Amino acid sequence: MTTSAKDILSKLEKLGDPKVRAHNAKWGVGKKQFGAKLGDIRKLAAKLGVAPKLAGALWKTGNFDARMLAVLLLDPKQLSRDQLDKLVRSVDAAQVADWLNAYVVRQHAEKEALRNAWMEDDDPWAARAGWSLTSERIGKDPKGLDIPALLKRLESKMGKAPAPTQWTMNFCLAGIGIHFPEHRKRAIAIGEKHGLYRDYPTSKGCTSPFAPTWIEAMVRKKG
Repeated sequence: MTTSAKDILSKLEKLGDPKVRAHNAKWGVGKKQFGAKLGDIRKLAAKLGVAPKLAGALWKTGNFDARMLAVLLLDPKQLSRDQLDKLVRSVDAAQVADWLNAYVVRQHAEKEALRNAWMEDDDPWAARAGWSLTSERIGKDPKGLDIPALLKRLESKMGKAPAPTQWTMNFCLAGIGIHFPEHRKRAIAIGEKHGLYRDYPTSKGCTSPFAPTWIEAMVRKKG
């Protein structure tokens, strides 16, 4: 299989689907995209394997599909803290950010140090990554987290935060309400106060990201 960025872009373009492009555009992806299905991007990544140099070249194109693929070709162990920080700050689409956070940021050796640095960052994508890492801690490893302090920050800052940051801050709020019964009432109250995602379009069978609804649904599911 060829591995030049030019050849990979050609392959991605051939995988483009008008319906996927329209869907992506609806969710904020700009014109620089082909509209390849995520499953096809994953299949291509599986064939290419770990390829940091190719990933870097694809990322630099700014093309949405190329960046989604690039994330899957990266090896977190080969990225320095500064390199990862630059990647996070150069994101320009929420879905790219989410894949980068899930597959690279959360696997990085210095993620805890970065979490603390990013949470207070003025860059919305860095802050999104910081709160994403905090959401992971809330659900998997909350020991050492000051939950009341986090709730205070969420109450005072979430409503005015940039949209990219609000998304993962909301995950933290919901996570606290789901995993900490003693803080559930306050988490729900903060969600009601801000009202974020109250009218968010939700597919049938899916749970609304509106924190109070999300918390109550997950608590019922847990029994």
